[in-house]
Amino acid sequence: MLSLKRLLDRSLTAQAVLVFVLGLGITALFRKDEHPAVWVLHSALYTGIAMAFLAVQRRRAARAVGTDAGGLADLNRKIRHHEVPREPQEQATVRRLVAEQLDQMERARKWLPYWLGAMGMVAIGLVVLGAFSGSLVFPLVFAAGMVALCFWVLWMRRRTLERLHWMRQALQHK
Repeated sequence: MLSLKRLLDRSLTAQAVLVFVLGLGITALFRKDEHPAVWVLHSALYTGIAMAFLAVQRRRAARAVGTDAGGLADLNRKIRHHEVPREPQEQATVRRLVAEQLDQMERARKWLPYWLGAMGMVAIGLVVLGAFSGSLVFPLVFAAGMVALCFWVLWMRRRTLERLHWMRQALQHK
């Protein structure tokens, strides 16, 4: 499991394969009446969009920090595992990465209430539509999933902020 996690962390190709397979499964689940070739085309489209977004995001972060995408994945792993680098050059790179990520999270913080509100409105709207149509099972499951997603996003954000602040403190004491 650890090698799979490391492969997904470092390889854009492995991430693309995972997104394609998940997209194919989800498309097949929701579009049962369509031809399997349509499932593959939709999954390929979703994968292309996701990978383009991810590649641009990785390239921008790597440029800001001064490393390559593979090095960026290793530095993020060190932050997640609370491994403080010993080499001064690597410490400087991690400092830049932590500062970049904290700055990015601070900019995103102002949009978080709007995103949570939009997700809540979508869930409530779907439940209301389900109540009017007489079928509440799917809307309630969707609303519960939406609430779980929002709590997961908040939990991951808090956890990431704690890790970044810990690493910044650890690097200040070195």
